[in-house]
Amino acid sequence: MPEVQFEVDTDKPADEQPGANPFNRWHPDIPAVIEAEPGERMRLEALDWTGGQIKDDENANDVRDVDLNQVHYLAGPVEVKGAEPGDLLKVEFHDMGPLNDRWEYGFTGTFSQKNGGGFLTDHFPEAAKSIWDIDGYTVSSRHIPDISYQGKIHPGLAGTAPSMELLEEWNKREQELIDKHEADPESIHNHPTGEPDPPVANPPTKDGALMGEMDPDEADAAAEVAARTVPPREHGGNHDIKDLSLGSTIYFPVYVEGAKFGIGDFHASQGDGEITFCGAIEMAAYIDVEFDLVKNGMEKFGVDHPIFEPGNRGPNFDDYVTFNGYSVTEDGEQHYIDPHVAYRRSALDAIEYLKKFGYTGEQALHILGTVPIEGHLSGVVDVPNACTTLALPKGVFEFDISPEALGEPEDRGQIPITDDPLQ
Repeated sequence: MPEVQFEVDTDKPADEQPGANPFNRWHPDIPAVIEAEPGERMRLEALDWTGGQIKDDENANDVRDVDLNQVHYLAGPVEVKGAEPGDLLKVEFHDMGPLNDRWEYGFTGTFSQKNGGGFLTDHFPEAAKSIWDIDGYTVSSRHIPDISYQGKIHPGLAGTAPSMELLEEWNKREQELIDKHEADPESIHNHPTGEPDPPVANPPTKDGALMGEMDPDEADAAAEVAARTVPPREHGGNHDIKDLSLGSTIYFPVYVEGAKFGIGDFHASQGDGEITFCGAIEMAAYIDVEFDLVKNGMEKFGVDHPIFEPGNRGPNFDDYVTFNGYSVTEDGEQHYIDPHVAYRRSALDAIEYLKKFGYTGEQALHILGTVPIEGHLSGVVDVPNACTTLALPKGVFEFDISPEALGEPEDRGQIPITDDPLQ
């Protein structure tokens, strides 16, 4: 086993960890806490993405009340010696898994529409959660019966530090999007819910900022401009790609000396799109990584975003029920080549289908967020409709979900839901 270079205590808050504290913002001046030579392998541990805010119980109020300013909790930064702007940082994922000796469950959440919402928030506006047992790489849930499968374990978030120039560019373009939406809400897709739209971007805030081991006298000023970890960007970030599992190799652009690599937001499993927002099976975990450099790699490979080679670890399903979607809303409004609308339609049809087998809509949504569904953008050339597909693997169910097997639905219970207002 490689030496643990970043250790966490899941019983302690993020700012009371046994070694270095995790960080939850992107800023070039957050100091590295680990040094690595090219070719070096090490083990990094990370808290779950909420830092222990979600509990193993039957009450969804913790999902409703989660403080999203605190997320995510990243291991690092790791300085890779010799890394320079313009290089690519090559990172190999050799092993990863749950911290079974300290963390015994996974969770999935649907955020309240009043606390971030999500992909289908207009259909599922209340907070909900499901708790999952993790047995090695096999997952199952008391809240979603008759499902058991090997998850596609992966980190949802990994990336390098931005330069100050790139950070300023992020803040500028995202603020312009916020301003555009505030001036003309109809210019950006919004949900016809009667409730305020979820935010279109998350600007910098000092609230909940963890700046790692940065000097406290400098941390507040840096947090004023430090980027949130919520979206993916050119450096990597919160890409939530389920196929970045065991054996994967990722090449991250380097923007600062030493690269300053961070990683976290581990998932025991996830479907393409992570459509419940807190949609994967979230957990605290470890990962064994190996670092190397491709000098001048951005120019050599012609890339300014990460590229990756997926590993060969399963699960490998070969039998699916697949649902199509097109750029027409459920209310009949035509959009132009809109894959977001199309994938919503694919997901909504899959949810209605699963309800015919006895699952509730909330259970079905959590199935699509956690089971390794295959979401594809199948066509963007046939005006006016983009075409998407959502393929649901039959093998994760303990009964036949083929169309020909449909009979009288069974009562499969329900996941914890709250209809209380946000506290």
